[in-house]
Amino acid sequence: MSGYPRDLRGYGPNPPAADWPDGARTAVQFVVNFEEGGENCVLHGDSASEAFLSEIVGARPVEGQRHMNMESLYEYGSRAGFWRLHRLFVTNKVPVTVFGVAMALERNPEAVAAMRDAGWEIATHGYRWIDYQHVDEGTERAHLEKAVEVHERVTGERPFGWYLGRCSPNTHRLVAGEGGFLYNADTYADDLPYWDYAHEEPQLMVPYTLDANDMRFATAQGFNSGKQFYRYLKDTFRVLHAEGGRMMSIGLHCRLAGRPGRAAAVAKFVDYVAGHDDVWLATRLDIAKHWRVRNPPEDKR
Repeated sequence: MSGYPRDLRGYGPNPPAADWPDGARTAVQFVVNFEEGGENCVLHGDSASEAFLSEIVGARPVEGQRHMNMESLYEYGSRAGFWRLHRLFVTNKVPVTVFGVAMALERNPEAVAAMRDAGWEIATHGYRWIDYQHVDEGTERAHLEKAVEVHERVTGERPFGWYLGRCSPNTHRLVAGEGGFLYNADTYADDLPYWDYAHEEPQLMVPYTLDANDMRFATAQGFNSGKQFYRYLKDTFRVLHAEGGRMMSIGLHCRLAGRPGRAAAVAKFVDYVAGHDDVWLATRLDIAKHWRVRNPPEDKR
Protein backbone atom coordinates (compact mmCIF):
# COMPACT_ATOMS: atom_id res chain seq x y z
CA MET A 1 0.00 0.00 0.00
CA SER A 2 2.20 2.79 -1.30
CA GLY A 3 1.93 6.01 0.68
CA TYR A 4 0.27 4.44 3.73
CA PRO A 5 1.39 6.76 6.56
CA ARG A 6 1.53 4.22 9.41
CA ASP A 7 4.43 1.91 10.29
CA LEU A 8 2.93 -1.39 11.43
CA ARG A 9 6.18 -3.37 11.18
CA GLY A 10 8.56 -1.43 13.38
CA TYR A 11 11.68 -3.35 14.34
CA GLY A 12 10.08 -6.72 13.63
CA PRO A 13 11.98 -9.73 15.02
CA ASN A 14 15.32 -7.89 15.14
CA PRO A 15 15.20 -4.81 17.37
CA PRO A 16 18.41 -2.80 17.54
CA ALA A 17 20.78 -3.25 20.46
CA ALA A 18 19.92 -0.83 23.23
CA ASP A 19 23.31 -1.18 24.96
CA TRP A 20 22.02 0.49 28.10
CA PRO A 21 24.79 1.93 30.30
CA ASP A 22 26.83 -0.41 32.53
CA GLY A 23 25.41 -3.48 30.85
CA ALA A 24 21.88 -2.97 32.21
CA ARG A 25 19.26 -5.33 30.81
CA THR A 26 16.37 -2.93 31.26
CA ALA A 27 15.89 0.83 31.39
CA VAL A 28 13.16 1.78 33.88
CA GLN A 29 11.62 5.22 33.74
CA PHE A 30 9.12 6.88 36.10
CA VAL A 31 6.91 9.75 34.94
CA VAL A 32 5.07 12.08 37.31
CA ASN A 33 2.34 13.97 35.46
CA PHE A 34 1.83 17.46 36.88
CA GLU A 35 -1.51 18.69 35.48
CA GLU A 36 -3.38 20.22 38.39
CA GLY A 37 -4.22 23.83 37.62
CA GLY A 38 -4.18 23.38 33.84
CA GLU A 39 -7.27 21.18 33.45
CA ASN A 40 -10.65 22.19 32.03
CA CYS A 41 -12.31 24.73 34.33
CA VAL A 42 -14.49 27.78 33.72
CA LEU A 43 -11.94 29.72 35.79
CA HIS A 44 -9.46 28.99 32.99
CA GLY A 45 -11.78 30.30 30.30
CA ASP A 46 -13.17 26.89 29.39
CA SER A 47 -16.83 26.24 28.65
CA ALA A 48 -17.16 23.35 31.09
CA SER A 49 -15.50 21.52 33.98
CA GLU A 50 -12.96 18.71 33.74
CA ALA A 51 -14.28 15.15 33.43
CA PHE A 52 -11.11 13.10 32.87
CA LEU A 53 -8.93 11.03 35.22
CA SER A 54 -10.34 11.58 38.67
CA GLU A 55 -11.95 9.53 41.41
CA ILE A 56 -15.32 10.25 39.77
CA VAL A 57 -15.11 7.54 37.11
CA GLY A 58 -17.38 8.35 34.19
CA ALA A 59 -17.82 11.99 35.20
CA ARG A 60 -19.49 14.31 32.74
CA PRO A 61 -18.40 17.91 32.17
CA VAL A 62 -20.58 20.52 33.82
CA GLU A 63 -21.32 23.23 31.29
CA GLY A 64 -20.81 26.84 32.28
CA GLN A 65 -20.27 26.21 36.00
CA ARG A 66 -17.57 25.20 38.41
CA HIS A 67 -17.57 21.57 39.53
CA MET A 68 -16.35 21.92 43.10
CA ASN A 69 -15.79 18.22 43.76
CA MET A 70 -13.77 17.81 40.58
CA GLU A 71 -11.71 20.88 41.39
CA SER A 72 -10.88 19.60 44.87
CA LEU A 73 -9.92 16.17 43.52
CA TYR A 74 -7.41 17.86 41.24
CA GLU A 75 -6.25 20.12 44.06
CA TYR A 76 -5.38 17.05 46.11
CA GLY A 77 -2.75 16.23 43.51
CA SER A 78 -0.87 19.50 43.78
CA ARG A 79 -1.47 20.04 47.52
CA ALA A 80 -0.67 16.56 48.85
CA GLY A 81 -0.11 13.90 46.18
CA PHE A 82 2.84 15.59 44.52
CA TRP A 83 4.69 15.94 47.79
CA ARG A 84 4.09 12.31 48.74
CA LEU A 85 5.53 11.12 45.43
CA HIS A 86 8.36 13.63 45.71
CA ARG A 87 9.35 12.28 49.12
CA LEU A 88 9.17 8.70 47.88
CA PHE A 89 11.42 9.22 44.87
CA VAL A 90 13.88 11.59 46.54
CA THR A 91 14.30 9.29 49.53
CA ASN A 92 15.02 6.36 47.22
CA LYS A 93 17.20 8.45 44.87
CA VAL A 94 15.10 7.54 41.85
CA PRO A 95 15.40 9.84 38.81
CA VAL A 96 12.07 11.13 37.54
CA THR A 97 10.70 12.82 34.45
CA VAL A 98 7.89 15.28 35.08
CA PHE A 99 5.34 15.80 32.33
CA GLY A 100 4.52 19.35 33.37
CA VAL A 101 1.54 21.28 32.01
CA ALA A 102 2.87 24.81 31.64
CA MET A 103 -0.19 26.49 33.15
CA ALA A 104 -0.01 24.13 36.15
CA LEU A 105 3.73 24.68 36.66
CA GLU A 106 3.22 28.43 36.56
CA ARG A 107 0.67 28.20 39.38
CA ASN A 108 2.90 26.18 41.72
CA PRO A 109 6.43 27.61 42.05
CA GLU A 110 7.12 25.62 45.23
CA ALA A 111 6.58 22.34 43.36
CA VAL A 112 8.76 23.52 40.48
CA ALA A 113 11.53 24.42 42.90
CA ALA A 114 11.28 20.96 44.47
CA MET A 115 11.52 19.30 41.05
CA ARG A 116 14.60 21.33 40.22
CA ASP A 117 16.25 20.73 43.59
CA ALA A 118 15.73 16.99 43.08
CA GLY A 119 17.42 17.14 39.68
CA TRP A 120 14.33 15.83 37.90
CA GLU A 121 13.83 16.29 34.19
CA ILE A 122 10.88 18.61 33.56
CA ALA A 123 9.46 17.83 30.13
CA THR A 124 6.51 19.75 28.76
CA HIS A 125 2.99 18.37 28.86
CA GLY A 126 1.75 21.22 26.68
CA TYR A 127 0.25 24.51 27.75
CA ARG A 128 -3.12 23.07 28.84
CA TRP A 129 -4.35 19.68 30.08
CA ILE A 130 -7.18 19.49 27.53
CA ASP A 131 -8.06 17.33 24.54
CA TYR A 132 -6.53 18.76 21.34
CA GLN A 133 -8.16 16.28 18.94
CA HIS A 134 -10.48 18.92 17.45
CA VAL A 135 -8.53 22.09 18.30
CA ASP A 136 -7.67 24.03 15.16
CA GLU A 137 -4.04 23.96 14.04
CA GLY A 138 -3.43 27.65 14.63
CA THR A 139 -4.57 27.44 18.25
CA GLU A 140 -2.57 24.29 18.86
CA ARG A 141 0.57 25.88 17.43
CA ALA A 142 0.04 28.94 19.62
CA HIS A 143 -0.37 26.72 22.68
CA LEU A 144 2.82 24.83 21.82
CA GLU A 145 4.76 28.08 21.58
CA LYS A 146 3.16 29.33 24.80
CA ALA A 147 4.06 26.07 26.56
CA VAL A 148 7.74 26.48 25.69
CA GLU A 149 7.76 30.15 26.66
CA VAL A 150 6.08 29.62 30.04
CA HIS A 151 8.10 26.49 30.76
CA GLU A 152 11.41 28.27 30.19
CA ARG A 153 10.33 31.22 32.30
CA VAL A 154 9.18 29.18 35.33
CA THR A 155 11.81 26.40 35.26
CA GLY A 156 14.82 28.32 33.93
CA GLU A 157 15.29 26.05 30.93
CA ARG A 158 13.35 25.20 27.79
CA PRO A 159 11.88 21.67 27.69
CA PHE A 160 13.69 19.05 25.63
CA GLY A 161 10.99 16.42 25.97
CA TRP A 162 7.40 16.63 24.73
CA TYR A 163 4.24 14.77 25.70
CA LEU A 164 0.80 16.23 25.05
CA GLY A 165 -1.22 13.08 25.75
CA ARG A 166 -4.51 14.01 24.16
CA CYS A 167 -2.94 15.07 20.87
CA SER A 168 -4.33 15.88 17.42
CA PRO A 169 -3.44 14.68 13.92
CA ASN A 170 -1.26 17.81 13.64
CA THR A 171 0.73 17.41 16.86
CA HIS A 172 3.69 15.34 15.67
CA ARG A 173 4.29 17.65 12.72
CA LEU A 174 4.07 20.76 14.88
CA VAL A 175 6.48 19.33 17.45
CA ALA A 176 8.97 18.26 14.79
CA GLY A 177 8.74 21.69 13.19
CA GLU A 178 9.41 23.51 16.48
CA GLY A 179 12.92 22.13 16.28
CA GLY A 180 14.04 22.28 19.90
CA PHE A 181 12.90 18.91 21.26
CA LEU A 182 15.23 15.94 21.65
CA TYR A 183 12.32 13.51 21.89
CA ASN A 184 8.55 13.20 21.49
CA ALA A 185 6.70 10.82 23.83
CA ASP A 186 3.27 11.01 22.15
CA THR A 187 3.38 7.36 21.10
CA TYR A 188 2.69 3.96 22.64
CA ALA A 189 3.93 1.93 19.68
CA ASP A 190 6.99 0.11 21.02
CA ASP A 191 9.12 -0.94 23.98
CA LEU A 192 12.08 0.96 22.54
CA PRO A 193 12.69 4.43 21.13
CA TYR A 194 12.46 4.75 17.36
CA TRP A 195 12.93 7.39 14.68
CA ASP A 196 9.94 8.90 12.86
CA TYR A 197 10.82 10.03 9.32
CA ALA A 198 7.37 11.36 8.40
CA HIS A 199 8.43 15.00 8.60
CA GLU A 200 11.22 17.18 7.23
CA GLU A 201 13.60 16.24 10.06
CA PRO A 202 13.79 12.84 11.80
CA GLN A 203 11.99 12.89 15.13
CA LEU A 204 13.00 10.60 17.99
CA MET A 205 9.96 8.95 19.54
CA VAL A 206 10.38 7.64 23.09
CA PRO A 207 7.19 5.63 23.75
CA TYR A 208 5.09 6.18 26.85
CA THR A 209 2.52 3.82 28.39
CA LEU A 210 -1.18 3.76 29.19
CA ASP A 211 -1.18 0.29 30.74
CA ALA A 212 1.60 0.52 33.37
CA ASN A 213 -0.12 3.71 34.37
CA ASP A 214 -2.15 4.75 37.40
CA MET A 215 -4.76 6.27 35.06
CA ARG A 216 -6.34 2.81 35.11
CA PHE A 217 -7.52 3.55 38.64
CA ALA A 218 -9.81 6.14 37.04
CA THR A 219 -11.13 4.20 34.05
CA ALA A 220 -13.53 1.35 33.50
CA GLN A 221 -11.94 -2.11 33.72
CA GLY A 222 -8.97 -0.63 35.51
CA PHE A 223 -7.11 -1.26 38.75
CA ASN A 224 -9.19 -1.16 41.91
CA SER A 225 -6.40 -1.69 44.44
CA GLY A 226 -2.74 -0.95 44.95
CA LYS A 227 -2.11 -4.70 44.97
CA GLN A 228 -3.36 -5.01 41.39
CA PHE A 229 -1.22 -2.07 40.29
CA TYR A 230 1.92 -3.48 41.93
CA ARG A 231 1.34 -6.93 40.44
CA TYR A 232 0.88 -5.48 36.96
CA LEU A 233 4.05 -3.37 37.22
CA LYS A 234 5.99 -6.35 38.52
CA ASP A 235 4.76 -8.66 35.74
CA THR A 236 5.56 -6.02 33.10
CA PHE A 237 9.08 -5.62 34.45
CA ARG A 238 9.69 -9.37 34.63
CA VAL A 239 8.77 -9.93 30.97
CA LEU A 240 10.78 -6.97 29.70
CA HIS A 241 13.75 -7.85 31.90
CA ALA A 242 13.75 -11.45 30.67
CA GLU A 243 13.71 -10.24 27.06
CA GLY A 244 16.54 -7.80 27.72
CA GLY A 245 17.35 -4.57 25.90
CA ARG A 246 13.93 -2.99 26.54
CA MET A 247 12.63 0.06 28.36
CA MET A 248 9.76 0.19 30.84
CA SER A 249 7.77 3.34 31.48
CA ILE A 250 5.60 3.85 34.55
CA GLY A 251 3.03 6.66 34.39
CA LEU A 252 1.88 8.35 37.60
CA HIS A 253 -0.45 11.24 38.39
CA CYS A 254 -0.23 13.32 41.55
CA ARG A 255 -3.97 13.08 42.26
CA LEU A 256 -4.07 9.32 41.61
CA ALA A 257 -0.83 7.59 42.62
CA GLY A 258 -0.32 10.35 45.17
CA ARG A 259 -3.14 8.87 47.26
CA PRO A 260 -1.74 6.92 50.24
CA GLY A 261 -3.01 3.47 49.30
CA ARG A 262 -1.60 3.76 45.78
CA ALA A 263 1.66 5.42 46.77
CA ALA A 264 2.31 2.33 48.89
CA ALA A 265 2.15 0.20 45.72
CA VAL A 266 4.58 2.53 43.94
CA ALA A 267 6.97 2.34 46.90
CA LYS A 268 6.77 -1.46 46.86
CA PHE A 269 7.61 -1.55 43.15
CA VAL A 270 10.55 0.83 43.66
CA ASP A 271 11.87 -1.59 46.30
CA TYR A 272 11.37 -4.51 43.91
CA VAL A 273 13.31 -2.84 41.10
CA ALA A 274 16.06 -1.83 43.53
CA GLY A 275 16.64 -5.52 44.15
CA HIS A 276 18.07 -5.87 40.63
CA ASP A 277 21.60 -4.67 39.95
CA ASP A 278 21.24 -4.76 36.17
CA VAL A 279 18.60 -2.03 35.81
CA TRP A 280 19.21 1.50 34.55
CA LEU A 281 16.93 3.98 36.34
CA ALA A 282 16.85 6.97 34.05
CA THR A 283 14.94 10.03 32.95
CA ARG A 284 13.39 10.07 29.51
CA LEU A 285 15.95 12.65 28.47
CA ASP A 286 18.74 10.30 29.58
CA ILE A 287 17.23 7.57 27.39
CA ALA A 288 16.78 9.92 24.43
CA LYS A 289 20.38 11.15 24.60
CA HIS A 290 21.66 7.58 24.85
CA TRP A 291 19.57 6.44 21.88
CA ARG A 292 20.61 9.37 19.71
CA VAL A 293 24.25 8.35 20.15
CA ARG A 294 23.80 4.56 20.03
CA ASN A 295 21.17 4.46 17.25
CA PRO A 296 21.28 7.73 15.31
CA PRO A 297 18.78 8.40 12.49
CA GLU A 298 19.36 7.03 9.03
CA ASP A 299 20.00 9.38 6.14
CA LYS A 300 16.76 9.06 4.18
CA ARG A 301 17.68 11.65 1.57
